[in-house]
Amino acid sequence: MTKRQKRTLVWVLCIIFASAAGYATYYFTSLYNQVSGLQKVGENSPFRNLPVTETTKTTVQEPPKWEGSEPVNILLMGVDARGVKEGEIPRSDSMIVASIDPTKKTINLFSIMRDTYTEIPDHGSQRINTAITHGPNTAMKAVSDLLGIPIQYYVYTDFQGFIKLVDAVGGVDFYVEKDMKYLSAADEHRYDIDLKEGQQHLDGTQALQYVRFRHDQLSDFSRTGRQREFLQAVADKLKSTTSIMNLPGILEQVSPYIDTNLDVSDMWKLATVAYDSKMGGSEQIPPNTLLREKTIGGAAVLTVSSEDKLKTFIQDTLNAAGSTQTSPDGTAPDASEEKPGEDETPKAPVSAAPSTKTEALGTDTGRQQ
Repeated sequence: MTKRQKRTLVWVLCIIFASAAGYATYYFTSLYNQVSGLQKVGENSPFRNLPVTETTKTTVQEPPKWEGSEPVNILLMGVDARGVKEGEIPRSDSMIVASIDPTKKTINLFSIMRDTYTEIPDHGSQRINTAITHGPNTAMKAVSDLLGIPIQYYVYTDFQGFIKLVDAVGGVDFYVEKDMKYLSAADEHRYDIDLKEGQQHLDGTQALQYVRFRHDQLSDFSRTGRQREFLQAVADKLKSTTSIMNLPGILEQVSPYIDTNLDVSDMWKLATVAYDSKMGGSEQIPPNTLLREKTIGGAAVLTVSSEDKLKTFIQDTLNAAGSTQTSPDGTAPDASEEKPGEDETPKAPVSAAPSTKTEALGTDTGRQQ
């Protein structure tokens, strides 16, 4: 190799390294800017009209300086903002707790039925989907008290944020288990549902149709399961090399629709742990063996037959690490399971739809699909 060829090779390598360093700098700078923009403050916060205590300090423990080794629990809330006034906070349409264990490298998902009747801190007993209307700290505390685990973080979004996320990752290949059809005349058919059974590529709008559909025999019982399953598919897509390289662009698309109390450092550590983790349990809360339907204040709600057994069920799921799940009371379910009282009805069997009477207690079924 001549001296000229060597000099040319050196210059080419220098240009390649400089370009790589420049891209890396651009990538991480863009990523930092987009991630830091997920925390909304002041007039950008969806909770700007709440008392200052809900937006400047927490009613539960402050988000810890996470060292990346202890389990962390994140409350994911999707809201339906259709028909709400400017500055009004809609009820949560879905509530999922993602529990990440960096030591076991597992992620457990708990989807909470939105009609679950529980104590809302400082606001009496209500459906749990009303908790977010009092602010994210109240919602975290209500879920923490119900499940018996600390909730350190929240992520809040709406229909548009979900659509943007799925579109930003290029859609998701997913098997739709049956035909799904629902016409929403109240929304001028903007949120109609029309999906066919089979394997298909769902864009954001179609994905929203899938996770919202509840017009079958088991209503929200089957919908929460679909939501957890689809969330896993989105997480798998985000792990792909293409999505990782496009992460700044993905965050740019969804950032306007998301609010969280996660800071950049914690989000980066969580993303690193989640990338190396596998899915553990995926459960409905309350589980069927502890679920009871009651009529309170003229409306049908879902209650938990034993709060202690529910907390045991959560711990058993977290400790199982993929092993066979036990029943909520630590034994196999049998006919001796606690029976409902006079004002209760048994949990919905697989072949029967749960009650749909939701006019009282301020529910929004007339607006929400």
